[in-house]
Amino acid sequence: MSPLIWVIPLVVVATIALYSWYVRASGPSREQREAEEFERARKAFHRERERAEAKFFDLAASSGRPRGLRWKDCEFEDGVAYARDKQTAELRALVAVTVSFEAIEGGGMEDVEAVSNLRAATAVFRYSEGHWSTEGRVIFNLNPTQAIAHFQD
Repeated sequence: MSPLIWVIPLVVVATIALYSWYVRASGPSREQREAEEFERARKAFHRERERAEAKFFDLAASSGRPRGLRWKDCEFEDGVAYARDKQTAELRALVAVTVSFEAIEGGGMEDVEAVSNLRAATAVFRYSEGHWSTEGRVIFNLNPTQAIAHFQD
């Protein structure tokens, strides 16, 4: 019996073992990692949404914009659109909102009838280091889909 009969199966088994190790060691692809990160972020937004929305309202209302108006209320829609910032690669969540204002006394808007009109806008949230936050950024007159299209470049 030739010794090659034992060597060939050993080489085949060793090759398969090394290939399996290499595939596992190289880890998931970039697309898989991004998909996993997106799923974690989506679940985190669902968990953290109420807190993030309250923070958004506080920051947006204290921004002083629009000038001469005070944020009275902000209604958040249920849907969420997600997009990745091309410059920072951070994930963003965009939520349609309806904002109502009231005139600030002495702010020059007391006589403007349109002050009481509801305003459609998009609230912007940022996913960083495993948590959602906001700077109170609001995009007026665009829904989330329109905002993504408008800022895609």
